Formats: sequence, C-alpha cells, structure tokens
Amino acid sequence: MRSAFYILAFFLGCPLVVSSYATPAQERQEHGAPHQAAPRANQGRIPATPQRHNGGQEFHRDEERHDNGEIDRTPHVNHDHWYGHDAPNDNRYRIARPYEHGHFEHFGPSYRYNVVRIDRGARRFWFNGGFFFQIAPWDWDLATGWCWDCFDNFVVYDDPDHPGWYLVYNTETGAYVHAEYMGS
Repeated sequence: MRSAFYILAFFLGCPLVVSSYATPAQERQEHGAPHQAAPRANQGRIPATPQRHNGGQEFHRDEERHDNGEIDRTPHVNHDHWYGHDAPNDNRYRIARPYEHGHFEHFGPSYRYNVVRIDRGARRFWFNGGFFFQIAPWDWDLATGWCWDCFDNFVVYDDPDHPGWYLVYNTETGAYVHAEYMGS
C-alpha cells in the first residue's frame, strides 16, 4: 500500500516538476529574451559596426540626399551607411572619466535588446539583463518619439569616435542616439 502511494505521488508530482522548469523558460521568452522581429529600417538589415573617422582629413558630417532634393541631417543608418555622426573633436562628447561605470561588453550587430524600463525625466533606459544607459541631452529629442514601450529592438555599438559613448540604434526607425553606459 505504501509503495503504491509513493508511485502515485511520483506520477502526480512529475507534471509539477516539469511545469516548474517550463515556467522560467517561458518568462525568459516573454521578459528577458529580445523580441527578434525583422528590422524595418536599413532595408531590413542590422548595420555593421560604424567605422572610425580618419583624423587626418577635414571632418565632413554625412547627410543623406534624397532624389526629391530633401536632405536628412539626423543621425540614422540607411543602405548600411551611418549618416549624421558628429566630429570626433566635438567638445560635447568629452567625458572627464570615460567608462566610469565600466565597459558595456555586449555590443555590436549580434546583440539585440528590448527596453524594459524608461525614466524619461532622467533620459535613462534599462535593457533586458539590467543594463542601463543615459542618453546624451542633445540627442534626447531624437529619441522621444521612439516607442519605448513596444517590442522595438535596439542594438548598441561602441562609438568609434567618442571614447566613453555608445551608439544606440533603433531597428524600427533606423535612427541612433549617443548614450553613456551607467552600469547594471
């Protein structure tokens, strides 16, 4: 009788154990793992890492010129070309202590993130994984229209021209902003 009870308890308990292991995986899928929708911007591709500007040449900020005569001066990526990046010697990007909060190491086109929290007043946002950044004050207007509460995917790049800064690229809009890594 006793062994029948243990066998019954075993078979009734197995689904509970299995379901307890499935729940965290489901939670990671819903809350921790990035939503991997195809990018809408840049012809559906995640752009390669931006190239460092040559310091020997006079700097010229790239602007995208459209066939209809319009000029797009905003920081964005189109046809894998990074437009609107500021000069390497722009004083706004000088940081007394670059990487004061450490180096963000999970950057580049192979890492995609979702925003899980935003503090609009402080221009800060958190990615899944607890990493948080602060957007440069002069770039905040570019990011206010982003859907921070949607499953927009974001890619972080190390800024090749401004030590201590990262470029946060929005895969839905194609725009990017400068942000400092504030830690996790």
